[in-house]
Amino acid sequence: MIELIPLLMFGVICLVLLAGFPVAFSLAGTALIFAGIGIISGTFDSSLLGTIPNRLFGDMTNTNLVAVPLFIFMGILFEKSNLAEDLLSNMADVLGGFRGSLAVSVIIVGAMIAASTGIVGATVIAMGLISLPIMLQRNYDQSLATGTICATGTLGQIIPPSIALVLLGDVLSAAYQQSQLSLGIFSARTVSVGDLFMGALVPGVILVFAYISYVLLRAYMQPSTAPAQEVKIVGNRAKIILTALLPPLVLIVAVLGSILIGIATPTEAAGVGALGAMGLALSKGSLNRENLTSAVQSTTEITSMVFMILLGSSIFSLVFRGFGGDELVNSIFNQMPGGVFGAMLIVMIIIFLLGFILDFIQITFVVVPIVGPVLLAMGIDPLWLGIMIAINLQTSFLTPPFGFALFYLRGVAPDSVPTGAIYRGVIPFIVIQILVLLCLAVFPSLVTALPDAVYGL
Repeated sequence: MIELIPLLMFGVICLVLLAGFPVAFSLAGTALIFAGIGIISGTFDSSLLGTIPNRLFGDMTNTNLVAVPLFIFMGILFEKSNLAEDLLSNMADVLGGFRGSLAVSVIIVGAMIAASTGIVGATVIAMGLISLPIMLQRNYDQSLATGTICATGTLGQIIPPSIALVLLGDVLSAAYQQSQLSLGIFSARTVSVGDLFMGALVPGVILVFAYISYVLLRAYMQPSTAPAQEVKIVGNRAKIILTALLPPLVLIVAVLGSILIGIATPTEAAGVGALGAMGLALSKGSLNRENLTSAVQSTTEITSMVFMILLGSSIFSLVFRGFGGDELVNSIFNQMPGGVFGAMLIVMIIIFLLGFILDFIQITFVVVPIVGPVLLAMGIDPLWLGIMIAINLQTSFLTPPFGFALFYLRGVAPDSVPTGAIYRGVIPFIVIQILVLLCLAVFPSLVTALPDAVYGL
């Protein structure tokens, strides 16, 4: 019975979170209550609690995590200073008025904003407020418009640079080192955030092209769902591209490229991105005291939430392992039929279902440290595992009736758009993401080939 305490801990934390209690305090509080009961009953070593300050200090001094507030600030400033809205209108003008051109513009611009923000809720809300009224005004089918916005908003999970990949890369690196030590490998190589960025490039591009292909196919098979529009004549397309579209694109490519090439760490590149976003907003005349203050406040709120969850999850993870949770998970996976495939399949199903009640940050800090070391010790590639988890959660966030992206868009969509239209709209994009997941499962080289070629991993 004692060996099942880790599973009981996990069940209790899910119930507490479903009850609506704050995540960070729920994690730490639940762990400390179980630790107290364990100390009284003699089933938990109290000396383990003495290591908490060192663990928290290690989290607080992790330089990779400094990139989090900088990337968040960069994305929020894009939204607050109307850069995203300008990008959308200019992209639509440049592409022209063919059927589905506005939806294609939403996907491209949304992917850029999602990459710089990395927070599903922020991207879906921003794109919902900016693009949904325009799409409805131009007689786009409600389900196509809402499905495109929801799916595009979740791209922040996979397209680098994103907060989700920064956090996942840090957690996977620790899990990989732990798995290597458990196998007696004391000179374990590390997995960096840059490695994960590189591994995410091909799957991210595949998803964007698959979305665009679906939208165009739907527009030409059912012209009434995405009618062609008369676009104002653009006197000098080259000028619009150079002045309106190229600067933000160059900024994002420069931030990502500097990390991938190795001339800057994620933190350094994020600093450049934040400064560049301020420069772009200033050049557009949209950087004022109000926007800057609002962006800083939002960044502080989101960053505080992320780091409090990180600290709470560190305490939860420590107590979980103190009760032998890692050995229990290892034992369960090793006894599972199907070996590595069976273990991976079960983990993906569990993470998919947890995506209905927990967001990416919570799953990254709570679930991945528990299952990651065991799966990696079974020989699974850490980069492939990270990308599979990211796309799996993308799919979960889109799936009715509990997907987070659906709730976010419902909150900003007009009452004239029924919830059923939103649910119908995301189904084709869910199918696309499942097909991409299957492709990555059958062809892992879609993730690993590029990092292998560039970094020689």
